[in-house]
Amino acid sequence: MRSAAAFLVLLLCLYWTKAQGESGGGTENDITQTDVQSEILGVKATSDQTNITPDIWAELKELRDMVIQHSVELRKMEKLEQENTDLEARLNTAENVVEELKRENTVLEARMNTCEKVVEELKRENSDLKSRLNTAENMVEELKRENTVLEARMSSNENEVEELKRENAERPKVAFSVGLTDAGRVGPFNTDITLQFSKIFTNIGQAYSPTTGVFTAPVRGAYYFRFKGFEVESSNWIGIKLYHNDKKITGSDYNDSISYVTVSNDLILQLEKGDVIYMILWSDYIIADESSNHTTFDGFLLFPL
Repeated sequence: MRSAAAFLVLLLCLYWTKAQGESGGGTENDITQTDVQSEILGVKATSDQTNITPDIWAELKELRDMVIQHSVELRKMEKLEQENTDLEARLNTAENVVEELKRENTVLEARMNTCEKVVEELKRENSDLKSRLNTAENMVEELKRENTVLEARMSSNENEVEELKRENAERPKVAFSVGLTDAGRVGPFNTDITLQFSKIFTNIGQAYSPTTGVFTAPVRGAYYFRFKGFEVESSNWIGIKLYHNDKKITGSDYNDSISYVTVSNDLILQLEKGDVIYMILWSDYIIADESSNHTTFDGFLLFPL
């Protein structure tokens, strides 16, 4: 009977302990002294009815304490298992995150390598551009210097052109070209005469006088003169000469006894202002002209002195 009672009390204690664990209403500290005393009183009452010895109560108390201790340890183990499960889940999540970060890191490293290569290429291109820029700047500076020189030369040339324009505007313009006559022969005369070239082709500056047949130099300078004489009869002699003031410069007489007779000459003379140039027909000589203008006298100012 004692053994049966003890077994029943043990079962009751185990059932009560399990019920407390499943309901979640207790922990290792939830079993109070009042509960223990109630259980002891209940068991004691039963023991009084069944005459159980005090040794059984000690064993029951020991068994109860063991059951409580095991329950506490079980709950700790369950809690640890839950925590372990949570930690494993978190660890798995962390490992997944680490793997993802590794993949991202690999991608970033690849992108970083690409960026570094691009940076190096840009550095080389930048260096080339700097070199080209320096060359261009040097060329610009050289062109600026050349432009400055050219501007100075252009200014000088412009000044010279203006000076030449002024000189040209101030320099007298002198040129004449005249023919002798349309009447045919002139001469012969028993004395030298000044030929009066009466047909005016050009007389710029009016330095030649068709009335006197004399050219008067308006300025000191170098002058060019040319003359030509003509005769239709081969048996006749042409005799003309050019005078500077009262000095004979050149003369021509000619007869070929074959056909028409012509003479010509030209020269450059330095004249002072007021000097005169004219043509003389020698005495006893003949010269002829007509509308074809075979006998002419020309001259113009080359440049003043």
